[in-house]
Amino acid sequence: MRYFMQGDNPGSSTPYGDNVKVGKYAQAGDAKIYYEVYGAGEPILILHGGGVGSPYELGQLLDELKQSHKLIVMSTRGHGRSEIGHEPLTYAQKADDALAVLDAVNISAPVQILGFSDGAYTAYELAALYPARVERITAIGAGTLKAGYFSAQISLVDLEKVDGKFIAEQKKIRPEPERWQEFLSDYMSFWNGHSVGAETFDSIQCPVLLIVGDEDDHAPVATVLAAHRLIANSRLCVIPKAWHTAFLDNYDVTAAAIRQFVNAPLETLQPSKKVAYNSEVMK
Repeated sequence: MRYFMQGDNPGSSTPYGDNVKVGKYAQAGDAKIYYEVYGAGEPILILHGGGVGSPYELGQLLDELKQSHKLIVMSTRGHGRSEIGHEPLTYAQKADDALAVLDAVNISAPVQILGFSDGAYTAYELAALYPARVERITAIGAGTLKAGYFSAQISLVDLEKVDGKFIAEQKKIRPEPERWQEFLSDYMSFWNGHSVGAETFDSIQCPVLLIVGDEDDHAPVATVLAAHRLIANSRLCVIPKAWHTAFLDNYDVTAAAIRQFVNAPLETLQPSKKVAYNSEVMK
């Protein structure tokens, strides 16, 4: 299996997102959402990136975390083996999809969430709407967002030119491959008009670890610093020489930060001090 534009970075021997031997479905509104469960211990809900994202992109990290935690690995709506549905895309919908999966595996207590990019924004929404269900969040590559930052256009044909092997592989596992371009168009239109700011971040009360690559152009460091300023109980980790996929570009530093955060006793997760410069510069 491969993730989009996989280069020299190692994958995993476990086909996360296409491991049908363990995969199951949860009904969430008008769509069936595919998920897999691995390991044992304190649970962590895993939410991958959007568009061309897949659980397999996080494979190296999942291989490590499942040694000490129970991982609930979702393929989010419109990705991999999950259905698209027919309702308009919203983050409230994505949060409800995640709750449907947690309910399916009988997890009602507050849960850890690790989300990358789109998955991190879903985690933020889940914590804002349903604070009693979220214990802590590890968010990779997701800061404040202004409408219009992302283009409203995306072409499956163009994506095939970039990584035809990934696209062909994904077409084989998708329940509605003929709707993929439709979904991508709707997805990017949604992102083009979407904004995330104080209305979301001010509502998050659980501990949050914000991770960002210093070369991230999807969620630039300044936007993640702004989110850090707005979230009451947050801490910030900037990964050197890393793009949006910091966990691929500099695995050792990213994994070390995550390892420390997910294993820390909850009562020890006190917010980083928001010193005057960091608090004021982004206003």
